[in-house]
Amino acid sequence: MEQVLKKKKHSRINKNHYGYIFTAPFIIGFLLFSLYPLVYTFYLSLTDMTLMSKSYKFIGLANFKKLFEDRFFIQSFLNTWKIWLINFIPQLGIAMLLAVWFTSTRLKIKFVGFWRTIYYLPNILMPATIAVLFFNLFSYYGPVNQIGVRIGLFKDAIDFFRSSTWTVGIVAFIQWWMWFGTTLIIIMAGMTSISPSFYESAMVDGANSWQMFTKITLPLLRPVLVYILVTSLVGGMQMFDIPYMLTDGRGSPNGSIMTMNILMYMKFSSNKGHIGAAASVGVMIFLVTCISALIIIKLLKEKESKREIKSINRGVKAYELHG
Repeated sequence: MEQVLKKKKHSRINKNHYGYIFTAPFIIGFLLFSLYPLVYTFYLSLTDMTLMSKSYKFIGLANFKKLFEDRFFIQSFLNTWKIWLINFIPQLGIAMLLAVWFTSTRLKIKFVGFWRTIYYLPNILMPATIAVLFFNLFSYYGPVNQIGVRIGLFKDAIDFFRSSTWTVGIVAFIQWWMWFGTTLIIIMAGMTSISPSFYESAMVDGANSWQMFTKITLPLLRPVLVYILVTSLVGGMQMFDIPYMLTDGRGSPNGSIMTMNILMYMKFSSNKGHIGAAASVGVMIFLVTCISALIIIKLLKEKESKREIKSINRGVKAYELHG
């Protein structure tokens, strides 16, 4: 009997450790491939290490001081934010509009699953192929110029990639085209999770479509929108592949599409391979992303808490009047 009890106790102990066994691969992978590189990047940013030097020195914040004195860093910082904002604002707006249409019980749009698949397809394409595709489309003798001149849209062919405005617009459009399908699917998932009883009650009270959208849909979608905003911000601050491959790999013309990640790669791939200087750019990208994300979350939480306080006060006043 004692042996049976010991076996049961031993099996229970083993079962209690199953969770650690199943989570161990993720934890080990995270420590090796995420946390360690992050900490080591912080360390490298405080050194003058290069690929071609046998030794290096600890120089403190000297790399960051040089970085803020470098006009290319300031330009890359502004370019990154500009391209992200130009593509994210219409991305969110159009995805929200399409999500409302696709989930509307009044419109009853057919083949919603098919349209969602079509809109999501650009997201699964390789950035290299997309960059080559758009480079050929907008090249001087490309289809866009040919069709534009033939139908009279352009008087003469336009050299799109020698114009800063056109190049920034093309990069922003590509980023929007690639990612708005994902945003659409996430917003649709959030909208379908809202109980129809809220809308039915609002319709009984005489609310119109706009009032239901602003008073019911948007407030209940706030957690989803925070997730979209933060994840899009993280991706936008790490923008590299499309701007790098679309022109000369240095953000031409005039550095108009040189993002912070491109600048980091340029410092790393210089004649000596300045790892320390490149790491300092990576650290700045990390800090900017974290600080911006925290500000976004805090602002939206403050608005949410203020609205909750107002609704509680209204409830208290209504109770006092009717009580």
